[in-house]
This record gives sequence, C-alpha cells and structure tokens, in this order.
Amino acid sequence: MTNLPAHKWPVLPLADWRATYATLHMWSQIIGKTRLALAPMENHWWQVALYVTARGLTTSAMPHGDDSVEVQLDFISHRLLIQKSDGLELSFPLVSMSVAEFFKRYMHALHELGIDPAIYASPVEVVTAIPFAQDEEHATYKPEAAQQCWLIFLNTQRVMKTFRGAFTGKQSPVHFFWGSFDLACTRFSGRRAPRHPGGAPHCPDWVMVEAYSHECSSCGFWPGDETSPPSFYAYAYPEPSGYSAHGVLPGGAHYDTTAREFLLPYETLCMAPNPDELLLQFFQTTYEAAADLGRWDRTALDRVAPGNTPQGIR
Repeated sequence: MTNLPAHKWPVLPLADWRATYATLHMWSQIIGKTRLALAPMENHWWQVALYVTARGLTTSAMPHGDDSVEVQLDFISHRLLIQKSDGLELSFPLVSMSVAEFFKRYMHALHELGIDPAIYASPVEVVTAIPFAQDEEHATYKPEAAQQCWLIFLNTQRVMKTFRGAFTGKQSPVHFFWGSFDLACTRFSGRRAPRHPGGAPHCPDWVMVEAYSHECSSCGFWPGDETSPPSFYAYAYPEPSGYSAHGVLPGGAHYDTTAREFLLPYETLCMAPNPDELLLQFFQTTYEAAADLGRWDRTALDRVAPGNTPQGIR
C-alpha cells in the first residue's frame, strides 16, 4: 500500500517536481492526442481534455469502432493502464524513462489492443517542441512528486465542484488540459466573443479561436515550471475594462500584467488555516470581477442572487 501525504494540500517539492513536470507534460500530451484522435468534436475542444480521478488522470471512455477504450495514469500504483470494453487491457509501470521510450511503449500497447490512432506526434503549446519519438531530453519521473501534484489537482477539483454549484449558465466540466498542463473550469456569459488572436506556440490560431468563441471567465490551477511557482489563476476573455484593478480575495492574490490574469500562489493557500474557503473566495471574487465589469446577466446566470454569498463561501 502506498503511503499518501497526511495533509490534503501537500507541499509541492519544486526541486523534484520540475524535471518530473517536464516529462509528465509530454506523456500527458501523448495520451491527450489519443483522445483528440478518437473522441468526436465538442465545443471549445472539451472532447480532448483529461479528467482527475481518485487515482490519477483518465481519458474517460473513448469510442473505437463498436468498442470503447480508456487510458489511465495511476499515481498511486504508478502505472499506465489501457482498458477496452471487450475486456482486453494492457499496462506498464510509470518509471523514469525518456519521452521517446514512453511513446514507443504506449503506441505499441495500443497497437497490441488493435488501436492505431492517427496523431500529430509532436507537442503543442510549448516553446521547444521536440517530436515525441526523438525526445530523449525529458526522462525523469519522481513518483512522490507526481503523486503530490495529482493530490493538488484532486483537491482543487473538489473545491471547483462546490464553486460550479453556484452557477446555472453554461459552464465547462472541471477538466485537465494537457496542452498547458492545467486544471480548469470555465463559465460563459452566453454572448459570442471577439475573434481570439491566437499566438500559442506550435498551435494553430484556429485552435484558440474555437476555444474562446464565447465570452468567458475561467479559473484553474497550474503547477509551475522552471521560472514560475505553482499558482491558482483566473482570467476573463475578453478582459473587460477595469478588470486588472478590481479588488479580489484573498489577500495575496494579485493581477499579473504579463500573464494577464489574477494569480494566487499555491504557497499562500498552503499556509492558510482554511485553504478551501480561501480558494472559493478567489474563484468567486475573480468571477464577480469578470461578470460585473463585463455586464453579464448575473440574475439569470447565478444560482444565488448577486450580492449574496454562495453556499460554502464565507
């Protein structure tokens, strides 16, 4: 049995995490591209996202002919598992290996199960895009670091689901986007948005045009990289006038002019006596900034009348 951290909001050990992150990001892109190849199109590319489970990340069931297939990253037993609805399955351990080796093992396992998806075998939304089959640079997997990051995703999802309950308009599931490696939840005003300019590295502009076709307020968690610490984030598209100067809670949250979003450092949350309440405050007050300044019809969209406090937020 694997011993999990006692604290539900564990400290993310950046020294171990950063190298694991770089590798795991590429592994998740490989799995995510399988979902892109097999799942039917949905608005805003929702069909490509992964989902947080009680053990890790999953594609959920993807159609494949008359069958379905699901791919899971298990961060408790540290295995990749591929299961088909006909009862066949294959797995292999998650250990330190290059992206090229992971790609070879993964595609071979799919082939053994009769699945040969046509994928673009190179990463997106990263500055340096090494084709998966050639990537020998990223080859670190620290089980504890991967597990702690997953636990943060798991608990963020728990708080996000409470947050989602206060909104009756169109909103996304809580889902994991492998391109940017973040957990996100998005609310929509119901109005179309100006055409998004695109600009994500190694990603066609039309991808972002579809993703941001309608006005939205989005929040999530991103576990950091070599230069930036893990943070919760919130942004609006299009960003309404006055958004960056709007007051939000809790103390420690701030607007980043480079990222053009509000950030709440994960470390700030970890030190708080009531982390869940602080995170709900951050999600709620950043949404209110976007909705009020963007003149959303909150009376129609909010389950709780504007000006009152949604259940679970104090």
